Amino acid sequence: MTENRALPAIYIDLMKLRVVILLQITAVCAILVHDLLVRYGSIAGDRTWLDTGIAVGITLVGGTLSAGGSNAINMWYDADIDPLMSRTSNRPIPSGEVSPRAALMFGLIISIAGSAVFLLAHWKAAFWSAFSVLFYVVVYTIWLKRRSPQNIVIGGIAGATPPLIGWAVAAADTGALAGMNPLALGSPVPWMLFMLIFLWTPPHFWALALYRSGEYAKAQVPMMNEVRGAKNTLNQSKAYCGFLFLLGSVPCFWPASGIPLLWAFTSGGLTVWYAKSVWDIDPEEPFDENGRMPKAAKSFFRSLFYLGWMFLALVAISAAPPGWLGFFGPLD
Repeated sequence: MTENRALPAIYIDLMKLRVVILLQITAVCAILVHDLLVRYGSIAGDRTWLDTGIAVGITLVGGTLSAGGSNAINMWYDADIDPLMSRTSNRPIPSGEVSPRAALMFGLIISIAGSAVFLLAHWKAAFWSAFSVLFYVVVYTIWLKRRSPQNIVIGGIAGATPPLIGWAVAAADTGALAGMNPLALGSPVPWMLFMLIFLWTPPHFWALALYRSGEYAKAQVPMMNEVRGAKNTLNQSKAYCGFLFLLGSVPCFWPASGIPLLWAFTSGGLTVWYAKSVWDIDPEEPFDENGRMPKAAKSFFRSLFYLGWMFLALVAISAAPPGWLGFFGPLD
């Protein structure tokens, strides 16, 4: 190390806040979609902007702590393989800025505290937060990551839960969360958003794995491209893009969702835009001077914009008064 960093900066790196920010955007968008659909009568309830602000505040605090804590625990467990990959070799533990034990304790404390914050809203929000932490740490990090090329596919369940959490926070005082079934959130919309992230995760992360070809093999992590080859991985990525395209039309068959028909056309267009970057990846493309696959990198970064635009587009469409959309209005 050339200089000693302040402790807050080190612990922020342990939380991987850049990843957490994207997760939080999806959770906040779920809150906004819920409250806008309530405001325009597509969903029963009564929500003020103050209610929306409180829900966003609880979600930002609880979600940042719980997701950041699970990321810190992930770094603790991966302390032996992180030095083997250029993408992770400068993390706080491999660089010697913090001990593995300190990272573990920090992660445990803030992840538990983050899930507890959601009890201020509803136990179902706290349940899905705790579920996400446990699934990411135990199922993905400890069990799947080093054992199966399906690690990202199954592990993506953890990263897909923020919309469920945000929706549960927003719906807490509308009576939609009655009953003891944590799956019952009063609407199919949060589950559509959950599936959006779940189906997006494999092509998103496999593009990164292709871009960084060879690094995961060096660390003995069985990423799909290292185990099944680049062509097979690309074919699976294309299949997931097809599922993403179909998902956009699902709300058309959910009269109870309240989502405007315009969403089907918007999501379809955005998905085609993203899918083109996946189709453009050439497994035979020569690596650049850094030994990386440039078109895979382009697809990876486009996938980040795609997910953000999908959620923001749904918020914008939900914000339009029904009369403004004409034929494309709510399907209720």
